[in-house]
Parts: sequence; structure tokens; C-alpha cells
Amino acid sequence: MSDLSQKDLDELGVYDTPTILNALEIVAPERRATGFTVRSMHCLRPEKAAIVGYARTATIRSMAPHTGPNVKQIRTEYYNYVENGGPAPAISIIQDLDEIAGFGAFWGEVNTNIHKGLGCLGCVTNGSMRDLPDAAEDFQLLAGEIVPSHAHVNITDFKKQVNVMGMIVSDGDIIHADQHGACVVPHGVVKDVPGAAELLIRKEAVILAACKEEGFGIERLKEAIGDSDDIH
Repeated sequence: MSDLSQKDLDELGVYDTPTILNALEIVAPERRATGFTVRSMHCLRPEKAAIVGYARTATIRSMAPHTGPNVKQIRTEYYNYVENGGPAPAISIIQDLDEIAGFGAFWGEVNTNIHKGLGCLGCVTNGSMRDLPDAAEDFQLLAGEIVPSHAHVNITDFKKQVNVMGMIVSDGDIIHADQHGACVVPHGVVKDVPGAAELLIRKEAVILAACKEEGFGIERLKEAIGDSDDIH
């Protein structure tokens, strides 16, 4: 069970992912250079507000047929994990282990609808997606590639730590994701992040307003930066 409420998650969802990461620099400064995706990704719904939920982690491969006898069992157990493996809502975080990550797409019309039905808000993966017009309504996808085939794609493991585009994620981590990418928000600072975000927004507003003034120049900029620094 999580000690966080849906309201706590909803309050994070008000902000975009860059703002969340700016706020984390205040409330968890040790996270300044870790805990977020570091490569450009394809976003299925760039217009959509951020999704915030609990990580369900898995690994996949697609370049060769699965050699074990339990491919269907593993897939079914993974789906059960998505629905029942922890607090809701879930966000699937899938690492493609193949040499060519994204060779075959796990994400398409069928899996987006399955995951949405199981209470999942979206996915972040270094793998690929397809069937873009037919993806489940309002389901968010951030993927490394867009490809036409699913090839031999299969789940190889789940509920283990994964690395997706440089973001290391463990089962149950709080994930915040939007068109810019994704990050992990440490459980212990979730309730502190909105206040820090609002402080930064107020500080930035002083500089942004000055930039739009007639006659703006370096002297006005220095003044605005000083005024911004005085906001606590």
C-alpha cells in the first residue's frame, strides 16, 4: 500500500515534466542529474497533460523467437501484475533488451487497449510502437522507435529494475511523464514538489514579465534577476 493519495498524484499532474524536475532540484537536490530519460522519444499524444502513476516494470525482446516453453504464461503473469501488482494507477515501464531496441513493437492497438483496461495510464519504453491511429483512446505512449512489425516480441521478465533511456526504474516508483520525457519522483518528496514548483513559477514570472517590457535590455534583466532571487 502507498501512503500517497490520488490527490497527491493529481497535484503532480498539474505540472509538466520539466517543471517537476526543476522542483526536484529544490526538494531532492541529489536528483539533479539522475532519474529521468536522457534521449529524445516519440510521444503518441504530445498535447496530453502529464500522466502520473506507479511503475510496473518489464523487459522484452523481439529479434528472435522465444526459446522457453512459458512465453504465454509469462505474458499472462505480466498482465496480472499490471492490474494487481501494486497501487493504482499504473504506468508500464518496459526496457527492450535487444541489440536493436525497438526491432519489433510490443505496443500497438491490442496492447494499448489491454493495458488501459487493466488500469494503466500509459507506457515509457526504449522499444517501439505501431498502430498509432488505433491506440486506445487517451492512452499515452513514449517510445524510442516507431516501426510496422511486432516481429517476435515477447515479455522476458517483469517486476525487476529496468533502465529506459537512462532512467532507472524499480517496481512501484512514482513516474511522471509527458511529451518531454519521463522522470522518477521519490515517494518521500511527492508532497513537497507542488510547493517547490509554485515557488519556481513565481520566480520565473518576474523575469519573463520583464523580458516582454518595451525597452527591455541587460540592465532591466539584471534588475529582474535580483527581484526573482528575493522571492522565497
